[in-house]
Order: sequence, then structure tokens, then C-alpha cells
Amino acid sequence: MTDSFLISQLENQGFKARIVSIQRLHDLKEEIESRYRQGLFDEQFYQENLSSFAFSPPDDLLAKSLIVVALPRPQFQLVFNAVTVLVPSYYLRWREAEKRLEDALAETLSPHGLRAVRARLPQKLLATRSGLARYGKNNISYVPGIGSYHRLMTFYSDLACQEDDWQEAQLMERCQNCSACIRNCPTGAITAERFLLRAERCITLHNEQPGDVAFPAWIDPHWHNSLIGCTRCQNICPQNKGFRQVERGAEFSEQETTMLLDGTPLDQLFAGTREKLERLDLSDYAELLPRNLSALLDVVETS
Repeated sequence: MTDSFLISQLENQGFKARIVSIQRLHDLKEEIESRYRQGLFDEQFYQENLSSFAFSPPDDLLAKSLIVVALPRPQFQLVFNAVTVLVPSYYLRWREAEKRLEDALAETLSPHGLRAVRARLPQKLLATRSGLARYGKNNISYVPGIGSYHRLMTFYSDLACQEDDWQEAQLMERCQNCSACIRNCPTGAITAERFLLRAERCITLHNEQPGDVAFPAWIDPHWHNSLIGCTRCQNICPQNKGFRQVERGAEFSEQETTMLLDGTPLDQLFAGTREKLERLDLSDYAELLPRNLSALLDVVETS
């Protein structure tokens, strides 16, 4: 059983993958901590999003490698009271996609007495340092053949790594003379002055906050464009041309929309409404819906 065989098996099922030595765990940790020491991360963003990485394998696994996999994902259109809203590729129907990957790993590794265990690591950094992806100016990872429309997953494994292609994280060559994402980022989160995104300015950070946290006053209501996250820099990016796929998710009636805007608890929604939310994995974001959906519908009404 070789690492190249595993990669080929995953690619046969539509995934993109790379494997590096477990020794790279230290490099990942040091790079994140070094950037923090240099003051490159906003303190609140670091504490909420980066401080919880676990740079140690489980005790019951003799880990020899790190596996990073990109799962191609579509964007989704949802309709609320006849108003169509967009959701980026990362957020919906993810359980189904992740289970398919976990099953593929188990089917390939188990016959050889090997395992893969989920890891909580800086996935974009691992993807770019492993050669699976390259960064865009928007700090999003781009994978050849699928662009930025993917969801990353990482694993510890006791599979030995024969070929470790660890490398410096690279900016896509096409980004050198392109500023599309900078021009189209409404909040100024992407700048020409520095490589790292000013995450504290990104709409995604703010519409992923708990539902009782109001949007900052400096966010123009017309900047909202997605139910969760933001799609502006991805959908304008020339590197993504030809890779974007949009699927119809679900439609919610006027009454269902009103109940969601009112923050009706999941167990008090209509069974059909609850089923739609759960099928999309949107129930995970139920507490965010009143605030985020209201912001989007307000944009439509005032346009």
C-alpha cells in the first residue's frame, strides 16, 4: 500500500489529495504561531478561528502522515418567499460529501490494516504547502481542475509517506497582474499592501458570528450577497472561470420565511421546513438565519 496508490484511488472518485510526512506537523504549527507573534492576525480572529487547532495526533494512532483532500462542491441557490439567495460552496450538503470521502478512505486503507482519523489543522496552509493548492490574492486556496469551489478535509494516518513534496506556499501566477478580487471586495479586506487577508474586515467573519451579534455599523447593508459567507471574490475571479456550478437547493414559502425570520426554534417549525433545513445541513446555521436572511431581504427590498 503506497501513498500514490491512495491518491489515485481518491482521484478516481473525484477528489484531489496530497500526503505529507507527519513531521510537517511542527512546520504547520510554527508558521501559524510565527504569524501570530508578528501581529499579522487580528486578535479576535485568532482567538475565535486559529487558537483551537490541535497539533497532535490521537494517542491510539501511530501517525506517519497527514492527508489533505479537496472535495469539489457547488454553490447553492435557495429561494425564500420568491427571493433567490446564494450560498457559497463550503456550507451546504457537506455531511453527505464528507461521508463519501471518509468511506472512500476506509475502503482503501482498511484492507491493509491502516486508518485515517480527522484532524483539526490549518487546512488551507496544509493544502498550499503540500502542493495540492495555491493561494489567490484573496487568501482562498485554488486547486487545479476545480478552482476555489471546494471543501477541504484533513486526516492523520498511519500510512507511510514515500513522497513528501513540502514546499513554500505560492501565489497563483495569474494573480501577479490581476486585481479583480481587490477591486470587488466591498470591505477592503483584500489589499495590495499585504498578502494576508484582513480577516477582521471580511463579511464572512461577521455573518458567521452567533446570531445575537449585530453586524458592525461600518458594513454597508448593500454589501451582503450570500446567506452565509461571501461570494464576490470567488465569482469574479478569472481563475474560477468554467469551474463554478450552481445547484438549486430548496424553496421556502412566505410563511416558512416569516417563521425563520422570527427565529422560530427548529422543533417548532413545520416538519417539511425542518426536513429541508436538515437535508441541506442548514439547520447547523439556524441561529444565524434571522439576522443574515433579514439583511439579504432588506437589500432586495431597497434595490
